[in-house]
Amino acid sequence: MTRRWVLAVGLPGVAMSAAGQHGPGGPGGGRGRGPGPRLDGKWWTDPRWVQRLGLSGEQQTRMEAVFQQHRLRLIDLRAALDKQEAMLEPLISAERPQEARVLEQIDRVADARADLEKANAKMLWGFRQVLTPEQWRILQMPDAGRGMGRGERE
Repeated sequence: MTRRWVLAVGLPGVAMSAAGQHGPGGPGGGRGRGPGPRLDGKWWTDPRWVQRLGLSGEQQTRMEAVFQQHRLRLIDLRAALDKQEAMLEPLISAERPQEARVLEQIDRVADARADLEKANAKMLWGFRQVLTPEQWRILQMPDAGRGMGRGERE
């Protein structure tokens, strides 16, 4: 099994953080977690993470720029996914669901989710390019977020 990027909690969490919203499980969502720490919101500004990773001011500035570059697109894509999911719900809940319409809408939901995941992965790749190999290694550690408050894994 390939190792999932754990720089952030995964697509819904980062997208909702970008939108200033919280999904299931509080800030950062809870879906799409990999083996590493749960990093919520703008974790690169959290003094604990800055110290733990040894982030420089320049790295923080660059990471903020990456985030801002992707933020509006992630907000729009999250909204598009929410809309497609909202359109699916009544089709499934109908007394006599029409299979063709349900399956068509499921495809739309899947497409919207894929678009959001791709945009999120591009943002994560931007973050990765800012970090040193050692900083990246620290983030990959399963217990990297322990004792970090909101970033702590359950």
